Amino acid sequence: MRNKLILILFISFSIFLPSCEKEYFNPSAAGEAQVVSSVDGLIALANGLQFTYSVGRLSPVYNTITASGFSTGELAILNAGNASENFLSLGGTFVDGGNSIVSALWEQNHLVKANAEILLKNATNFGDPSFQSAAIAYGSIYKALSLGNLASFFQQAPIQVVSNASFQTREALLAEAITTLNNAKSKVTATAPSAAFLNKTVGGLDVLNTINALLARYSLMSGKWDDALSAANTVNLKAKSTFRYDDIARNPIFDVALSNVNVFQPISANLGLKGDLIPSADDKRVLFYLKSKTPSATGIFSGTGFFASNKTEIPVFLPGEIMLIKAEAFARKNQLSDAKIELDKVLTKKAGDDIYGLGAELAPYNGTLTQEALLKEIYRNRSIELFMSGLKLEDSRRFVRPGPGTAGAERTRNFYPYPNNERDNNPNTPADPAI
Repeated sequence: MRNKLILILFISFSIFLPSCEKEYFNPSAAGEAQVVSSVDGLIALANGLQFTYSVGRLSPVYNTITASGFSTGELAILNAGNASENFLSLGGTFVDGGNSIVSALWEQNHLVKANAEILLKNATNFGDPSFQSAAIAYGSIYKALSLGNLASFFQQAPIQVVSNASFQTREALLAEAITTLNNAKSKVTATAPSAAFLNKTVGGLDVLNTINALLARYSLMSGKWDDALSAANTVNLKAKSTFRYDDIARNPIFDVALSNVNVFQPISANLGLKGDLIPSADDKRVLFYLKSKTPSATGIFSGTGFFASNKTEIPVFLPGEIMLIKAEAFARKNQLSDAKIELDKVLTKKAGDDIYGLGAELAPYNGTLTQEALLKEIYRNRSIELFMSGLKLEDSRRFVRPGPGTAGAERTRNFYPYPNNERDNNPNTPADPAI
C-alpha cells in the first residue's frame, strides 16, 4: 500500500474534539518526533484516532453504516445526486473503484490503523505502566476496529504500512485484530489503565469491555465459536462504550443524512426485511430505530435511535450483540438448548432493562428447535437489534443469505472493488472480486 501518512494533519483533527479540558497539539507546530516523545502528544494521538474514526462523512463510522446499509437493503436513497450513495443503493457493477464511500472505507481505516500502530509502538517509551496500559488499550481498539472493517468489506487488504504492501486474506486481517486485542487484554488486566490518560481523552470507551466485545465479534466472524463464547462471557452487559459527539464533533449519520431529506433514511417499517424475516408487529425495537411506522406524505421513513441528534452517542457494541454472539456460537456448535436460552434473552429483553433502552419485549422463541431454524431466527434478530450498525453485510454472507444474482437476493454485493487510488499506486493490488 502506498501510504504517505501525515501525522501533523491527523493530529490536527483533535483540535475540533469536544471539551476544552483536553490537551491537543498545535498542528502547525507538532511533528512526529514531538508527538511520540511526550505524554500529551500520545494523548493527542489517541484523541485523533477517535475523531478520525467516528466523526464526519469520511469516517469509518459513517461509511460502514452507509455501505452496509445500502448493500443489504436497510437504507433508501433520497437524492440520486449523492452519487456514491446512489451507486451503492443500485449495487452490482454500479459500485466501482471510483466510489468515494468505497475509497473512504479503504483509506480512512488504513489511516486509523497506521496511526494506532504509532501509538502502540511508542506507548512503551514511557515508564508508567498504567500509562502504557491506557495507550495500548486505545491503540489496540482502533487498530482492531479498522482491521475488522477492512475484513468486512474487502476480500483482501494489506496489514503492513509500507510501499507496495502485499495483500493478506480477510482471515489474516481478523487474526491480526484478535492478536492485537488479546495483547491489549493481557496488558489491561495486569495493570489498570491510567486515569490521568483516560481523563484527557474524549472518553466514552470502556476499554476492557470493548476489548472483550470486539474479541467476541471478530472470533465469531472467524468461525472460532469457543473463543467467541469465552470473550462474550466476560463482557459486562451494563457497561456503556460509545463514540461521543457534540455540536462541533457531530454524530455523522444524523449530521449527513437523518437531519435532512437529501441523502438517505431507513427503507421501510420492516427495516428492509422481507418474508418470514419481517419483525413482529409487537417488536418494540422497530420504533426505537424509526420515528414512526407510517411514512411521510412523500413515502419517507424517518430514522432515530442512535442517530437522533448531533449529540447522540453511537455504541461501539450493544448488549444484544453479545447475547446474539453467544446464541449463534452455541447454535453453530449444535448446542441448541443453550442457543435458545441466549436468543430468548434478546427476544424478551425489556427496554428498561437495557442500558440503551433497546428491547423487543416479545415472547420466547417457540419455533422448531433445529440448527437451521435457530440460525435463521438469530440472523433475523441481528438484523433488527443491530439495525444500521454496519454489521449486516458481514452477517448476510456468514449466514449464507441469498446473494447477488440469486432469487430473492438480500444483498447487492459480496465484497467491494479496490479503490482506484490503491490500484494506481500499488502493483500488488489484486483483481477486483466478483460482485
